Amino acid sequence: MMVLLALSSHALFAQEAPAALGCGTLQNAYGPFDYRTDKGRLGIVEKFHFGPGQETLSNKVGLGGNIDYTLRAFPNHHRALMSMMKLGFLERTSKPKGADYTIKCYMVRAEAFRPDDAMVKVIHGLYLIQSGAAQEAVAKLEQARELDSYNANVHYNLGLAYFDLKKYELALESAHVAYAQGFPLRGLRDKLKRAGKWRDPVAGRAGLVAPNLPSAPAEIVPEFESPDKGTPESASES
Repeated sequence: MMVLLALSSHALFAQEAPAALGCGTLQNAYGPFDYRTDKGRLGIVEKFHFGPGQETLSNKVGLGGNIDYTLRAFPNHHRALMSMMKLGFLERTSKPKGADYTIKCYMVRAEAFRPDDAMVKVIHGLYLIQSGAAQEAVAKLEQARELDSYNANVHYNLGLAYFDLKKYELALESAHVAYAQGFPLRGLRDKLKRAGKWRDPVAGRAGLVAPNLPSAPAEIVPEFESPDKGTPESASES
């Protein structure tokens, strides 16, 4: 009974939280489905609405609307969240053309739908970094670390946020963890080197890599810079 009550409470929160923030409800004609587990329902959506052209933003026909459709069917679709974020920065707006919601709303909806999805919090954190909100990004990425402390994506992007706050020792520690787990992007290391803050990890230091886990992350959050690293909101208001 307690488990059922907990599940129903989460379902109620998932429906009400986005609406309270002006981000609509999660009710949808198709879905909503969990990107991580409902793989059998994913193909039909990606075939018509989120192919390579939409993911890379190269197919401009109905682009925002197609990504929006994907995120209404799969609110925590990691790659679609990344593409919507990039589209917002590309168009210099908080609400890309054809989208029903702001980029912030898509992040809110994804987190409300599946609060246990660490990758959603990583992507939200990356959005905050690119928007110049490093302090908020740290808080979001620390939440992700609590959910999945052995996710190299978490540590890498947390390191970027720490770096923006000039917390170089924490950034270095996060970098060491991410690279020890096989994270391939060099951006954080390069930033620390340019700032004169990089040091190689001490050989044999314990606690950097979880035992019996793959060394490389299963899903890489791509590294990118927004056109002016300003918020889409501020760009749309100018």
